[in-house]
Amino acid sequence: MLMRSEPFTEVHRIAQQLLGATAAGTWSHPAAMPVDAYRSGDEFVIAFDLPGVGQDAIDVDVERNVLTVRCERRPVDLGDEAQAVLSERPLGVFSRQLFLGDALDTDNIQASYHNGVLVLRIPVRERAKPRKITVAGLSGTDQKVLNS
Repeated sequence: MLMRSEPFTEVHRIAQQLLGATAAGTWSHPAAMPVDAYRSGDEFVIAFDLPGVGQDAIDVDVERNVLTVRCERRPVDLGDEAQAVLSERPLGVFSRQLFLGDALDTDNIQASYHNGVLVLRIPVRERAKPRKITVAGLSGTDQKVLNS
């Protein structure tokens, strides 16, 4: 059930920090969006940080247990007379893929977006939930068969 993400996410993030911010007025190639994942009872909860992204600019899809979240952060429209003095916020398309285990019910994912945080709730499949197995005792005839 534990998820993994693309292997070079951390390397890409470090490279972005070393290269620094892009020139004012240009679109950058942003690092993957930060994510937290939790197991909460019978569901898996994933939270993505997407500050400055409009709800209509978010796309979430699942194909063969690969969850893909894409979004686009556009520059703030201040009109033609505005000139950037400092531009550090990455702009452009963000994308993140997570590989989900077979124990998750990807047909029933629920998504909500509030205060720049996208939250996905993925139920655990019934067959993957822990269950008790009753241990029965042996009857007299069953014990004779075992002892023979």
